[in-house]
Amino acid sequence: MKDIDKNIVALGFVSFFTDMASSMITSILPLYIVYILHEGVDKLGFVVGIATFVSYGFRFVFGYLSDKFHIVKPFVVIGYALSAITKPLLYFSESWVSVALLRGLERVGKAIRSATKDTLISAYSKKNSSGKTFGFHKTMDIAGELSGSVIAFLLLFYVGESERIFKDIFAFTLIPGIFAMIVVIFFVKDVPYIKRRFSGEEEFSSFDLKQDYRLLSLLFIYFGFIFFIFNDSFYILSAKEAGYKIAYIPLLVILLNLVQTIFSYYFGITSDKFGEKRVLFASFLFGIASMFCIYQNFIVIGYILLALFLISSINSMRAYISSYATNKGTIFGLFYAGVAISGAIGAFVTGILWSHYGKNFAELFSLGGMITIIFIYALSKKSRGIDG
Repeated sequence: MKDIDKNIVALGFVSFFTDMASSMITSILPLYIVYILHEGVDKLGFVVGIATFVSYGFRFVFGYLSDKFHIVKPFVVIGYALSAITKPLLYFSESWVSVALLRGLERVGKAIRSATKDTLISAYSKKNSSGKTFGFHKTMDIAGELSGSVIAFLLLFYVGESERIFKDIFAFTLIPGIFAMIVVIFFVKDVPYIKRRFSGEEEFSSFDLKQDYRLLSLLFIYFGFIFFIFNDSFYILSAKEAGYKIAYIPLLVILLNLVQTIFSYYFGITSDKFGEKRVLFASFLFGIASMFCIYQNFIVIGYILLALFLISSINSMRAYISSYATNKGTIFGLFYAGVAISGAIGAFVTGILWSHYGKNFAELFSLGGMITIIFIYALSKKSRGIDG
């Protein structure tokens, strides 16, 4: 990791503090909505869907604007600032509507910064090391999530499960948010917008989306898989339905983040060595196995496999885009937008199926869909290959 640029290291710490705050919220928010505010699982589906769509959908817009007008760091700073401000305001939420509104605003900040942050990371990556670079950054990202879920667990375990504790956790997220802002403003350097590096030389971009059409087939395969797999909020509810006490559920989130932290760098260098598409295929197998374990109430194993799916798939897809996209900001934005639309619709559908037909029906729907997608992917590779 000594070859990783200091700006990427600084961005790693920004993500660490930001995702510490985010995980403190995501570890408990489904429980807060369903068991403290006494809203239904369908309402949780709406909140997750809205937050997911806003978070990812607008990334395409800001990725496009970044490419078009050569804006990088300003979008990153604005995005982190908006997230740091809105998270603590959940302290004042009293209904699923106010939670959805605040989560939506917080996710706008995520949307503003994400594609441009990945563009910045790509710009500072050395040649043929995109997987390693994104693997390192994701390690810091998930380590922050791990820290946040540990904090949430300790507070719930030692202080209690009252509404007051939930609200205090929301308020506490202001502290890591401030640390993240200090690092991104003073320790991350802006860069000229870069198209691609040939033999180590930098070349400024000419905006032409037609050059990136060849990447779309693999992106849409991934979007289909994301539609069917459960959002992590439904994994949390599955644990509660399986008999886990609320105070112990953050331990599962800790496990999820710990496994991702351990394996992120490994999957990054594996993508560089064996190719992004092979790692993505393996990630699909992890996802299917994870949902099967949840269906069988093997919750701990399901969480471990979910972690392997999440970290291997996101690292391989980001490395794939970094290696082959010409208009990186736009394609990163399109990638996140596709994840948004598929993930948001998937969350809506999961919430409705769970509410009307039960947990098992929703799980079988998820499994059937994911198995179909992996067959499509395998047949596509066998018959004509997926470009990249």
